[in-house]
Amino acid sequence: MIERYTLPEMGKLWSEEAKFSKWLGIELLACEAYVKLGQVPRKAYLKIKRKAKFDIERILELERRTQHDLVAFLSNLAENIGEEAKYLHYGMTSHDVEDTALALRMREAGKIISDDLGNLSLVLKKKAQSYKHTPIMGRTHGVHAEPTSFGLKLALWYEEIHRNQERLQHAIQSISVGRIAGSVGNFAHISPKVEEFVCKKLGLKPDKVSTQILQRDRHAQYLTTLAIIAGTLEKIALEIRNLQRTEILEVEEPFAEGQKGSSSMPHKRNPIICERICGLARVVRSNSIASLENMALWHERDITHSSVERVIIPDSCILLDYMLVKLIQVMENLIVYPERMLENINRTGGLVFSQRILHKLIEKKLNRQKAYQLVQSLALKAWSNHKNFKHLLETNGILKKYLSKKELEGCFDLKFYTKNVDYIYKRVFNSKNSQLIKRI
Repeated sequence: MIERYTLPEMGKLWSEEAKFSKWLGIELLACEAYVKLGQVPRKAYLKIKRKAKFDIERILELERRTQHDLVAFLSNLAENIGEEAKYLHYGMTSHDVEDTALALRMREAGKIISDDLGNLSLVLKKKAQSYKHTPIMGRTHGVHAEPTSFGLKLALWYEEIHRNQERLQHAIQSISVGRIAGSVGNFAHISPKVEEFVCKKLGLKPDKVSTQILQRDRHAQYLTTLAIIAGTLEKIALEIRNLQRTEILEVEEPFAEGQKGSSSMPHKRNPIICERICGLARVVRSNSIASLENMALWHERDITHSSVERVIIPDSCILLDYMLVKLIQVMENLIVYPERMLENINRTGGLVFSQRILHKLIEKKLNRQKAYQLVQSLALKAWSNHKNFKHLLETNGILKKYLSKKELEGCFDLKFYTKNVDYIYKRVFNSKNSQLIKRI
């Protein structure tokens, strides 16, 4: 269960108060544009601006009767403004206001998430530098493959976060558009200059063409981007969960003082935060599917997308913000066991160095197929009979003809597997990447 956890900035952004405040700001800007066009008296606009206030409880009360949230909102404004309220919403349709306001909120939410990603990237970079040459068992198919560096795992995650930041910036750019084009998007009842004025004031681009709404490919791009980011967080959390398994125990998520892992087993230290992140990623991913289904609407617009978006957009933004904050906490306080990593490398008695032996034999002019067969047969013998692979190599008559004891010993040097880590780090942690991550 998710504990009580407040994310004030993101939570406030998706509150009813914030929504109606955005709506009011757009209505006032449109009215101001009409003043500049000479269609609304300035005196009336100033009164509207002074008296335009809303009451959420009253809006909800009116909505129960009207069954239309924006009409209820406008009715509440009219109650407070008086006769001059007739100049509000002139020539406009609901989604001139609602879609433009939603774009603003999604843009702001995207900036919060971008900041979260930046914070996570800094933590990953610091950890990557700390464990740059720390040897760890590399695994493919869940099976020991060859040694690698724990720092490279962290560098890999860092680079993926960087790609997510780039994706997010594209998604924010795509959603940062407004529309005030009337009932079917043809400006029949409103001047395009109103849209231009309002969008400029809000820092949005006017949509080049729309129907009654902004087209939902924009929202789908945004939600699928959030889903990809959630997938990265799930990937990291899943790896930590696997590395925390009792049989492996190379890292462990932090376990707070007084924390309990089980109601019945006092010894349990479970990776519950990482499990939570993996579970919530499923929700964000599912929401992205709904956003894709919202793209196809009837003619100039139907309302099937609306109810869906009231759930999936705030939920995905809030959940991803939460997931990022929790993963940052995990990574900052991650417990790492280098000794256990080394112990696991040695668990198979040297089997994981088989490719080094193979290559050395090939270098000594032994036919590749014969070399492979020789090394594999000894590896299988070591595995099946619980023998030390290195010892079997040292006592094998054929292998002795090709490799000296010193050459064989060199094949088991862990530094061989981290010799190019510095090269990889230069590619990942270059100044260009760092600048992008600090602020896009």
